Amino acid sequence: MDASMNTTMMLLLMTALIPIVGIMMAITPYLMKKSECFTVTVPETALYDPYLQGLKKRYLMAMLSATAVLTALGFVATFAGSEIASIVLFTVGVLAIVVIGYGLMLHNRSKVRRYKKEQNWVTTQDAAVAVVTGEATPQAISLKWNLLYLLVIALTLAIGYLGYDAMPEQIPLNMSFDGQVGSYAEKSPLIILMPAMIQAFLALCFFGSHWMILRSKRLSNPNAPATSALAYGMFAHAQSIYLLALGTILCTMMILFPLSFVGVVTIMQAGVFIMIGALIAVVGAIGIAVVYGQGGSRVFVRMQASDTIPADDDRFWKLGIFYVNKDDPSLFLLERFGVGWTVNFGRPAVWVILALFVLITVAFVVAMSVLS
Repeated sequence: MDASMNTTMMLLLMTALIPIVGIMMAITPYLMKKSECFTVTVPETALYDPYLQGLKKRYLMAMLSATAVLTALGFVATFAGSEIASIVLFTVGVLAIVVIGYGLMLHNRSKVRRYKKEQNWVTTQDAAVAVVTGEATPQAISLKWNLLYLLVIALTLAIGYLGYDAMPEQIPLNMSFDGQVGSYAEKSPLIILMPAMIQAFLALCFFGSHWMILRSKRLSNPNAPATSALAYGMFAHAQSIYLLALGTILCTMMILFPLSFVGVVTIMQAGVFIMIGALIAVVGAIGIAVVYGQGGSRVFVRMQASDTIPADDDRFWKLGIFYVNKDDPSLFLLERFGVGWTVNFGRPAVWVILALFVLITVAFVVAMSVLS
């Protein structure tokens, strides 16, 4: 595959991410729990409320329209051969989709809050339920599976060590879309550490996400405690497997870098494979979201809906996505708008964890700068 083909493939893969991200944002309201509509707690029977259904449909159409326009512009720039325009449109397109989606969510959130007040959807007291999980209840897989990352890192170091003598004295580190090398690094034993350090950082991020799932507050519906616990367990199990598979694949792809140092593949070819991996990752995330829904809400989607609100914690969700509750001992919990988990900003321990992550990230960036 020549440089022009690599360039076109890279730009096409980049542009293809725009509609995938847009579709995920567009269908998000349909993936949430029955008892939540644009981050507002409502009765489960409100899932069939014509007014709320209308809000979701208009949100869906607005997001799909914006996604279609941005995707079309991206592909036009790609086929026109404008690399800079393609990169700019990709970056702006993805950011625009997220910003537009969040803005529309806030707009609809205010409408749902007013509608909720008009319908007098209130709870007299917050109900709680104790969920006892056992071996029969699905759960996230063990953290021990993350030891796979050590094997991948060891393999990467071994390939770098065995191929060290075949490496040129000046090793290309990055390349522009037209095939021109942007910078070189002098050959040294430290160069072998660069891919391994990237793998270690990725492994740490995926390990932290896995640990977050295991430590998260479990979803429980007072109206159906056993069923909701089962659905959440299936969701957490699937997400933990997906995280492990994704992390292992991405870390394995880092082996392409020592192979590029030796000359087995080019840096551009390595970049194409990594973009393919990113594309597969996003598609996989959408697949799990559609099958399970947020917290497993789609597992038993045909269950009878309740017309009551047993618990209402809207007051703790700032702007719909930031959970702040100092009285809740949970550090992690399910998101209100999106598929996955978020943190309880009301707990001091969360701020310590976030600070440690920032420090580790800064240390990683500095170390990579020194090695390069």
